[in-house]
Amino acid sequence: MQKEIAFKTTIGLEVHVELKTKTKMFCACKNDTDEKRPNINICPVCMGHPGTLPVINKEAIKHVLKVGLSVGGKLADFSEFDRKNYFYPDIPKGYQISQYKYPLVSGGKLLGVDITRIHLEEDTARSSHDTDNHSLVDFNRAGVPLMELVTEPVMHSSAEVVKFGEELRLLLRYLGVSEVNMEKGEMRLEANISIQRSDLNSQGLPLGIKVEVKNLNSFRAAERAIEYEIKRQAEILEEGEKVIQETRGWDEKNQVTFSQRSKEDSHDYRYFPDPDLPKLKLSEIEDFKEETLRNEIKETPKDKRARMKKDYDIKESDINFYISNVELGDLFEEAASNLDKKDFQLLSNYVVSDIASLATDASKIKGEQIAEVIKMIVSGDLSSRGAKDTIQVLVKEGGDPREIAKKAGFIQQNNKEELMLVVQNIITQNSEIVEAYKGGKLSAIQFLVGQGMKATKGSANPETLKELILKAI
Repeated sequence: MQKEIAFKTTIGLEVHVELKTKTKMFCACKNDTDEKRPNINICPVCMGHPGTLPVINKEAIKHVLKVGLSVGGKLADFSEFDRKNYFYPDIPKGYQISQYKYPLVSGGKLLGVDITRIHLEEDTARSSHDTDNHSLVDFNRAGVPLMELVTEPVMHSSAEVVKFGEELRLLLRYLGVSEVNMEKGEMRLEANISIQRSDLNSQGLPLGIKVEVKNLNSFRAAERAIEYEIKRQAEILEEGEKVIQETRGWDEKNQVTFSQRSKEDSHDYRYFPDPDLPKLKLSEIEDFKEETLRNEIKETPKDKRARMKKDYDIKESDINFYISNVELGDLFEEAASNLDKKDFQLLSNYVVSDIASLATDASKIKGEQIAEVIKMIVSGDLSSRGAKDTIQVLVKEGGDPREIAKKAGFIQQNNKEELMLVVQNIITQNSEIVEAYKGGKLSAIQFLVGQGMKATKGSANPETLKELILKAI
């Protein structure tokens, strides 16, 4: 029987992110991803007309440097822009202004993934094909500031790629450098995938042949494209054939990758410094100094995780929920400031479940209001059911939580003298159940408590009822 061949997968990423700036990278045209009309936000500069001169967008450089600081990268002291030469309809100038030898950021790490470099370039136009047998080009996107982050080939599964991508998207949103809406193409992944027989990999031989899969516009697409490519390459190697180094696209409809072109090397692009743009000595520019940048960075997802664990000591899953859902995280922290530490997890349980389920209206509730609900639960004034009902009314109508609970009859009865009258009636009417409990059927007590809750229309505190019933028996 032939032994099944095991393979080791190696993946590196190139992540392209459209930055949030008012204007494009090298001209004054509006940077607007919501513009639906084609070829509105264009000018002679971003269209590459002869005689025009580009001007560097200062804010875009600051954005990239902030990202570099946040991942522990080394900020360049000297940097410059280069011309990346290739001909395609979405490149109006016949070259793309990018960075080659001197990127803005070198090194860094995010979620244990080593980062090679982070540099800045201009985005290409948007092409649409097969439109009445024509290809159309919309240049609104041409020239938009585009950050490219390149990782080392240190990931080994699609799950690692997705986890890294999600963390990077969170970081970029926290820094305010991009909206990172993948459905708008504001974040695109390109995965470089190679596989090698595990027995050969253990011998320290070079990695397998690299195949690049371009323009993955969702984490779902990235996951499926990588899984498909791993399987495709494995089948080729199992047949004794060689994997071809190439660039492939992802066919979302058929869930397959397809060949686009042979993979280019850097010399194919004939990089050279752009003669129309000045060299950058970053340390001489106040806004680009590390201290200035750090003062503008409020809190990263990593920082927030550590702080919330230290300050609140709630479940890790809840903390991650608040990292991704900033408004609900702020609500939790506002409410927690009105409570004792021992009640933080109880508070979080209601925010993550009940309030989150009312997401469209959750912004109406205030931290002090949800804190008051938690206080009523802790004091025994509200049952879990009563708390849920109070929160629903509170979110929809607003008001004072205690008044809402009183008016709706959610407040639990704790007056033992009044409840004892209820208990005596229950015992009298359910003598057989009482005898069954005395005979050793301990579960019978729950039936008696249930009868008490029914008699009080759910307003009695079940623990107080149980205590009184046991005392009376």
